[in-house]
Amino acid sequence: MVLANRIFWFRSNKNCVCFLHIQSIKTVGLKPKNNTTVQNYCEVITIGDELLIGQVVDTNSAWIGQELNKIGLEIVQKTAISDRYEHIIAALDSAKTRANIILITGGLGPTKDDLTKQTLAQYFNCGYRTEEAVKQHLIEFFTKRGMPILDVNIEQADVPEISEAIFNPLGTAPGMWFDVDGVIYVSMPGVPYEMKGMMESFVLPRLAKMSEGKHILHKTIMTVGIGESFLSKKIESIENSLPKHIKLAYLPNYNIVRLRFTARGDNEAQMQAELDEIVKRLYEAVGEYIVVDQDTPMPHLVGNLLTQRGKTIATAESCTGGFIAHQLTSNAGSSAYFIGSIISYHNNVKMQQLGVSKNVLETVGAVSQETVEQMVRGVMQQLGTDYALATSGIAGPDGGTPEKPVGTVWIAVGNANKVVAEKFKFNGTRQAIIERSAIMGLNMVRKLILED
Repeated sequence: MVLANRIFWFRSNKNCVCFLHIQSIKTVGLKPKNNTTVQNYCEVITIGDELLIGQVVDTNSAWIGQELNKIGLEIVQKTAISDRYEHIIAALDSAKTRANIILITGGLGPTKDDLTKQTLAQYFNCGYRTEEAVKQHLIEFFTKRGMPILDVNIEQADVPEISEAIFNPLGTAPGMWFDVDGVIYVSMPGVPYEMKGMMESFVLPRLAKMSEGKHILHKTIMTVGIGESFLSKKIESIENSLPKHIKLAYLPNYNIVRLRFTARGDNEAQMQAELDEIVKRLYEAVGEYIVVDQDTPMPHLVGNLLTQRGKTIATAESCTGGFIAHQLTSNAGSSAYFIGSIISYHNNVKMQQLGVSKNVLETVGAVSQETVEQMVRGVMQQLGTDYALATSGIAGPDGGTPEKPVGTVWIAVGNANKVVAEKFKFNGTRQAIIERSAIMGLNMVRKLILED
């Protein structure tokens, strides 16, 4: 055992292990004796009843997945389980049939409902040892805060004797690294910032060495204005010609379909060239629907275009109720291009703040081309921006008529030279209609900016 940066190291032998799963033979492990690299598969297990009942949203597994992908490791499954001994045991038994790197978060606190450490010790049939450096850290941790230290706190320095203790400078519970029969088990706290600290300082650097020579590349294409099935038909020949090491996933969401191509292999340059060729063919096949060939959210894309050109925008929102303004301001640095918004939910606001004609509202109504065009001109005049976006519609669930059913939305965008309006008929819940309106409105702004 060697002390390095307050992390204790303990190694057992690393062996390859073969197992039978779903009627197929797979070999897992790290480095077999002939020094050839074998595929490492990862699984993430999150523990906590609070995750299952929705009291806490699991952000840990999403972050871990992103970080593992960066170092060329593939996740085959994520599993959320309750704080129960039998469920933890079952999850471990199941995970090791799919993966040889198992990352566990949660259940390492000092209270009785935290069972992960005890369960792991029983699972590997081992006792405990006290890590003196961790114990000293615990004493200092509580002393500096003027808090009494209890026996249950001191006991957190006891770790399963076959594990490596991973120091936790941000909390009290150390992590644990097990290497048993060629399978790596890493147990970390469920507190996100504590888990991230351990991952970044210790776990990821070590795992990166195991994946040396392996690469995972992603290329995401965002399309707008075409349904998933129609898009699939148009690019069928491209999809059918993909090599085995490149997979395509369709990711539809509110008038957007993202195409994510994932390449896995040893030759990064070759894979990148293959992805570039695929993108070229996609532009030839469905270029009119492609918004961008990177995984950038629409609000950020519009914000970036405005920033590059030194232009500004404002919104005049009725049915979207400020949702578009919220999306635009979610981008860091949005104050450089977003000036403000007028939420003209009531017709009086449309007239008084945006100059919408009373005659227009009484004859063609608030949900009309004329209204949104006047809203665009009014907000640009009021706030002095280069561009504006306006929405007016019926988000439901009631308020629709035979002439203007629920989901009818008029959207207009404009600048000093022109105003463009378009009518849409969206399906779905109230929130879905609002989000669809935002996506289509922002896409109209994007097109107008590019035209200029």
